[in-house]
Amino acid sequence: MLKALKAWTKKSDKNKTDSKSGRSQSDKSSNQGKPKSKANDNKKSKSGKHGGNSDSVNRKNGQKPHGQQKSKSNKRSHTKSKARDQHHQKHSKKAAQSNWSIDQFVVPEAEGKTRFHDFNLHSDLMHGIAESGFSYCTPIQANAIPIALQHKDITGKAQTGTGKTAAFLISVIQNLLNNPYEGERFASEPRVLILAPTRELALQIEKDAIELTRFTELNVACVVGGMDYEKQRQTLRNSVVDILIGTPGRLIDFMFKEDVYLDQVEILILDEADRMLDMGFIPDVRKIVRQTPHKEDRQTLLFSATYNDDIIRLTEQWTIDPVRIEIEPEQVTSERVDQRVYLLEASQRYEQLKKIVSGDDVGLVIVFLNRRDQTRKVYEKLKRDGIKTAMLSGDVPQNKRLKTLENFKKGSIKVLVATDVAGRGIHVDDITHVVNYTLPEDPEDYVHRIGRTGRAGRTGHAISFASEDDAFVIPEIEAYVGDKLKMEYIDN
Repeated sequence: MLKALKAWTKKSDKNKTDSKSGRSQSDKSSNQGKPKSKANDNKKSKSGKHGGNSDSVNRKNGQKPHGQQKSKSNKRSHTKSKARDQHHQKHSKKAAQSNWSIDQFVVPEAEGKTRFHDFNLHSDLMHGIAESGFSYCTPIQANAIPIALQHKDITGKAQTGTGKTAAFLISVIQNLLNNPYEGERFASEPRVLILAPTRELALQIEKDAIELTRFTELNVACVVGGMDYEKQRQTLRNSVVDILIGTPGRLIDFMFKEDVYLDQVEILILDEADRMLDMGFIPDVRKIVRQTPHKEDRQTLLFSATYNDDIIRLTEQWTIDPVRIEIEPEQVTSERVDQRVYLLEASQRYEQLKKIVSGDDVGLVIVFLNRRDQTRKVYEKLKRDGIKTAMLSGDVPQNKRLKTLENFKKGSIKVLVATDVAGRGIHVDDITHVVNYTLPEDPEDYVHRIGRTGRAGRTGHAISFASEDDAFVIPEIEAYVGDKLKMEYIDN
């Protein structure tokens, strides 16, 4: 793999042009012999691929990096694709017909709260924020957005469900709208790259990005494994993408096959960096980061639920003088979630689960188990008892997983039985109960599991089953969350 990467980076411009023969011949021929911009050549030679002293000064002064001003080599055929033109026409028409004014987005000033109005954001972005149902900023948003708008690097620490996705999306959308690309755009060259550890999280970020950009002309794309490869490839090769979201494995596939180029990335975002570290993705992430402009020529935002020595080393390698933002809640777990442990015999677990999900005050429920075989057994029992249920684990095909999540959000499925693969990738506001059918071995997974309920200002319930075979992890969980869990003994 390393040899392939070295060979790929050393190819001449001519070879890269020839390798694009799969693109339209008219595009290829139209670029042959086209001179480079002299101004851009001078600018590039002044700062260089890896940034020069002048650019370093700009970054330290909080000015925008020069990434978007780099000259384009003739190695790539520029694409004024039909899809892009239709995208522009569609959104321009939407914006023109809406007659929307920021005066329609009324959020009164409140002591101790920050409004999105306070950031002087673009009207089209504010329209998207209003339609998404936002009003006041969460702490991570109030702290991160103004710093990111100054083009400074950020390392952010915040627990799940605090709104960090909206924090980095709003800041990058505002920066793109304030700094439109000058000159012709090329296909396969995103301006913003967002890396996420799981397909579910990447697809959720894509959904949020599409909602926030719905009244702009910005184009969002997502590349993840387990979905239509060729469709994603054609999107990259034939569309002008502003914001690209992806998982490391699939992105590297496209990168090695020269279906995407990352040397025009202006903003790099690494979400849930600790999860990528735990899942062994960091070597792949390093390969990806090396193909983006040097850290002096881009803005880097790194978010992590936890901080350790490994994460600190990564921030030192990939950022310049980052502003560190830590939003530490009074408790690791949300106060809006009622947590309790049912102490019972292993044979009692299923009957207690059935009793919980059949309650009158119970909405959507997620049931977590540690292993796939356990998940399937519980799913089959619930289904046999006539409860609308579905299963989500690593061996479920991706298309089916997406359909399952959509049905769960719509309420046509009441109970979702899942392994931890879904722990950080499900964002559904109407989940009233989380049941830990088996306690997780890692206390951090406990926090992420119960973080699926009590979202968007709602209250939630987290019920954990414990028997003599797994009750020993309770003290570790209590130490991690900094609180005692309520215990209830369940008699036979």
